[in-house]
Amino acid sequence: PALFWSEGYFWQPATYMWLHAPKSLAHIGFNMLALWMFGSPLASAWGDKRFLRFYLICGIGAGLFIVTWPAFPGWFGGPESPSYFLPTVGASGAVYGVLLAYSLTWPDRTIMLLFPPIPIKALYFIPFLFVMSYMFGPPNLSHVGHLGGVVIGWLLFRRHRGEGLLPSLSSLKYRWRRYRMRRNLRAVGDDDNPWQH
Repeated sequence: PALFWSEGYFWQPATYMWLHAPKSLAHIGFNMLALWMFGSPLASAWGDKRFLRFYLICGIGAGLFIVTWPAFPGWFGGPESPSYFLPTVGASGAVYGVLLAYSLTWPDRTIMLLFPPIPIKALYFIPFLFVMSYMFGPPNLSHVGHLGGVVIGWLLFRRHRGEGLLPSLSSLKYRWRRYRMRRNLRAVGDDDNPWQH
């Protein structure tokens, strides 16, 4: 981030995601495994061009989060975050955007985790990853990059569905009413002919 702001390295938010930790094959390995596992179904459903555009925008958006977030306190007279002076590499921000899109496209699909080996609904996968990476991840993990990929992915996903970037107040009210109504529904009748009321 420091080179972006002080030296004008404005290409870095677009190029950092093509580099990975040189001493860690696991870094690129897990990123590419996740991209293959969750990106392939999206590319098949959306088409290659739309998927590639989504992936690249999520990665660049995450890069912009990475260079902006640590510098933000300094703009208001405070000290920059320690991560302001650290380089960030890896496609994790873009991959997190892909994971979010997969989770929102197929929320009821079950994903079998590697560590720990338990099944989890796709909808809960991103929150689970954030908690696990925060609690058990290495100290040099770019949580801001992951968050940036998720935020940009969510905004793009909403835009592709024609919902606009942010939900309207009437949409939020409608969803709240539906949620309350759904909570009160229950199946009634015998096992052969259940119905809801």
